[in-house]
Amino acid sequence: MELRRALIFVKDLERMTAFYRDGLGLRLLTETSSEGWVEFEAGGALIALHAIPTEISQKIDIADPPRARSQTPIKLVFETDDLEAACAQLVSQGALMSTLRSWGAYDGIDPEGNVFQIVKKHGHLEGS
Repeated sequence: MELRRALIFVKDLERMTAFYRDGLGLRLLTETSSEGWVEFEAGGALIALHAIPTEISQKIDIADPPRARSQTPIKLVFETDDLEAACAQLVSQGALMSTLRSWGAYDGIDPEGNVFQIVKKHGHLEGS
């Protein structure tokens, strides 16, 4: 098997599209995006954002600043050539970033509390 797509359900599709496009630098795939659905090219797989239906999303409160969704046991890991520049870019787009981990990675929280990690391309992933 091969991973084809990771899917993230989101409350604010416009804000989260901007974050994954501008913060992580993922390429928006306009040809496969539609109302309530946005796809990005993310290296060897796709990442899709799926809008949570309004009747459900109205009941979801997103803290400002966001808190980590600690009950979601998934962490997406992204590779970058320039770890420090990527971290600064993510902060400028609203991410909360940890201090540099001893194994050379930063954990981050996106604007809706989803946890992710950035590592140096071809870096060591131990401890992620």
